[in-house]
Amino acid sequence: MCGIHFFNPAPAMALVEVVRPITASDATVAAALEFAGSCGKDPVEVKDQAGFIVNALLFPYLNNAVRLLEQGVGTREGIDSAMKGGCGFPMGPFALLDLVGLDTSLAILDALYEEYRDPNYAAVPLLRRLVTAGQLGRKTKKGFYDYSR
Repeated sequence: MCGIHFFNPAPAMALVEVVRPITASDATVAAALEFAGSCGKDPVEVKDQAGFIVNALLFPYLNNAVRLLEQGVGTREGIDSAMKGGCGFPMGPFALLDLVGLDTSLAILDALYEEYRDPNYAAVPLLRRLVTAGQLGRKTKKGFYDYSR
């Protein structure tokens, strides 16, 4: 057995992380890689650990964006604009957090922190406060941005 991590929204996202646990055979992983490829996806084999590749890299970035906002380094609009313009990202960190869902993002950060105890994975208080307030992003029409209009 192995894991297959499709990215959301699956019809639009090409990447699939094929997760190799310590118990998986080479044949199982090869079959999963072939399956993902046959779905028109771009499979990448990853070790079975919290975050795999994408979330392990993405969530410290998102968390640090919230930290910069909390510290007053920039506005959410300014930080989003800077990352789009300066790094060529299709959306800024706050728009992405709202799309993913702040509750989902917090759960991912908590799982990463639980496994690694790395301070970069310790959720910034503002993120936790927004989740507690029920402001979860697009799904509740309010997160870092207001989607009620």
